Amino acid sequence: MTQKIRTRIAPSPTGFLHLGTARTALFSWAFARHFGGDFVLRIEDTDVARSTQESVEQILQAMHWLGLDYDEGPFYQMQRLERYQAVVEQMLAAGTAYRCYCTPEELDAMREAQKARGEKTGYDGRWRPEPGKVLPPVPEGVKPVVRFRNPAEGDVTWNDLVKGPITINNREIDDLIILRPDGVPTYNFAVVVDDWDMSITHVFRGDEHVNNTPWQINIFRALGAPLPQFGHVPVILGDDGLKLSKRRGAVSVTAYEEMGYLPEAMLNYLARLGWSHGDDELFSREQLVSWFDGEHLSKSPAQWDAAKLAWVNAQYLKQADDGRLVTLAADQLRRKGVAVSDAQVTPAHCALFKDRCTTTADLADWLAMYFGPVAPSAEEVAQHVTEAVKPALLALAARLATVDWEKAAINQAIKETIAEHGLKMPQLAIPVRVLVCGRAQTPSVDAVLSLFDRKIVIDRLQAL
Repeated sequence: MTQKIRTRIAPSPTGFLHLGTARTALFSWAFARHFGGDFVLRIEDTDVARSTQESVEQILQAMHWLGLDYDEGPFYQMQRLERYQAVVEQMLAAGTAYRCYCTPEELDAMREAQKARGEKTGYDGRWRPEPGKVLPPVPEGVKPVVRFRNPAEGDVTWNDLVKGPITINNREIDDLIILRPDGVPTYNFAVVVDDWDMSITHVFRGDEHVNNTPWQINIFRALGAPLPQFGHVPVILGDDGLKLSKRRGAVSVTAYEEMGYLPEAMLNYLARLGWSHGDDELFSREQLVSWFDGEHLSKSPAQWDAAKLAWVNAQYLKQADDGRLVTLAADQLRRKGVAVSDAQVTPAHCALFKDRCTTTADLADWLAMYFGPVAPSAEEVAQHVTEAVKPALLALAARLATVDWEKAAINQAIKETIAEHGLKMPQLAIPVRVLVCGRAQTPSVDAVLSLFDRKIVIDRLQAL
């Protein structure tokens, strides 16, 4: 490819960055990085009533967490109104756009009449200039919209990067409003001007935009602007088989951060939703960039699988640096209301428990016993902390008061107590776990105890 590749992601700040948009951003980013191109972030904020600064900040936070670094932007459409209006004036002068004075009531009546006749609803072209046509008188007090003069005949055809050749007849689409009475452009117009001005070469987006593409291609052509290549990615389906979306069932990207998922795991999982590289399930960002050339994108909807995401995250958690997990686990503990500093959590804590965890929230659940009280269930206490074993527990507490506070010495104290009281290891180890950890199952009991403050262990053993 001789032309420099330039891709973009253009979310609307009317809510959080949801998973479908995050996946599209990932594909656009990986494609640009693969070819040494540029990745642009644009905020499509022309829906003034619903756009919020909070949503903008959440989008930027989600992009940062996923590591989707952009080369330019963020650009905001509401800061480009003069540019859109200037292009509209050029189109009015060239005859590729015209003013329409239909009131909302007239448009409603037009649609109702079309329905009554069994026709497809759409703008009927009453203000569209034609040779020899007499237009209605301009009504007083009505601010016009500006409509694009869509070609009346012919087809729009493009070779979609995902779906292959697509053709839509121009008679299927009407004269689109491109500028509202308040001077704010509509989506299908603004996106064309933006992609033109920003020299976007490849557009990856959800396949709900397929029906917008003919209008956009016709506007590009009317402007004499170079056409980008389009790739429409199938939707992501939820557990119920319906589309995940911002308004239905989707969870924000940042919510997964809060739930304790690692960004590299989310990136890996999102990449595999609708794209594959052989049978590879786990791969690094560098491998993704190396492999992602725009091929092998699926034409079929992808199924969100929470269990598969959890498995992927667990694999990354096992490999994660323990020092890095300290900060993540401490953050999760504070989310759970446990007052703890990063310094109190150690790499040894994380190393001991991470293989048993799916998320850093799970890790925090394990570590909470070190930094706050435990509440073993009455059933486990009754089952394991029996009258027969209580003398051994008190004897162990006495031994632990004087040994070196490290795993080997703790292990030796447990063995001596077992021998002294004629017990087997589980008969003592499980009650110790219940009292000290609040649960009957943990990793090796000597390793678990060695990470506690000695006084906490002794106090919990003696509180029979």
